[in-house]
Amino acid sequence: MPLPETVLSSNLPTHIAIIMDGNGRWAKSRNLPTIAGHKAGAEMARKITECASKMGIKYLTLYTFSSENWLREKSWIDDFMGLLRWYLRNEFKALMSNGVRIQVIGDRTLFAKDIQELIAETEENTKNNTAITVVLALSYGSRDEIARTFKKLAHKVRAGDLEPSEITVETISKNLDTADFPDPDLLIRTSGEKRISNFLLWQMAYTEFVFVPNLWPDFSEEGFEKAIYEYQQRGRRYGLYTSS
Repeated sequence: MPLPETVLSSNLPTHIAIIMDGNGRWAKSRNLPTIAGHKAGAEMARKITECASKMGIKYLTLYTFSSENWLREKSWIDDFMGLLRWYLRNEFKALMSNGVRIQVIGDRTLFAKDIQELIAETEENTKNNTAITVVLALSYGSRDEIARTFKKLAHKVRAGDLEPSEITVETISKNLDTADFPDPDLLIRTSGEKRISNFLLWQMAYTEFVFVPNLWPDFSEEGFEKAIYEYQQRGRRYGLYTSS
């Protein structure tokens, strides 16, 4: 049963991150090729994006393709890249009509040139949309992001543009891929796994985690609302002591 709108309208998280896990297992359980699971997962991502936007969530980050995924078999990567191309070429009208702004984090230089161009075009064409910002983590790994950030800061120090003493938590945050977004308030991971798999390690220092058993294509708007409701029941202390 869906939760009452009065429950879901207050104390909403500003930013929700999702590890969309279980696409391959979903396909395997149905004797389908793995890519069929990712297609079903892409459709679920669309539904959850629409649901989040209607609820007033401002940022939704989706762990779409990890840096470790490059180590998978070539046939799987080729199938995934085909799906990514299709999404970037064909979802534009839906993104615009729903006011979705797309941003991408990760090392996009590893993608083929045409995919890099499609990403840049999608970001540019949706930059003025304001209903919700969907951040796609593509070729993304948090350790890689942090390493790239420190290389960037090291170059600034060597060039004389930054003093080592000026490197603070705020300086690092402003040089991460996610510099333009607030840290996630809530992480949802599907499929029953209970780990964060090299995803937003720096940014999730005080994020609330909700793990759900459903495989990602079997997730639902109702499950999304329940995860938010669970988040709303928690007291966020950010390391501060409270007697309550």
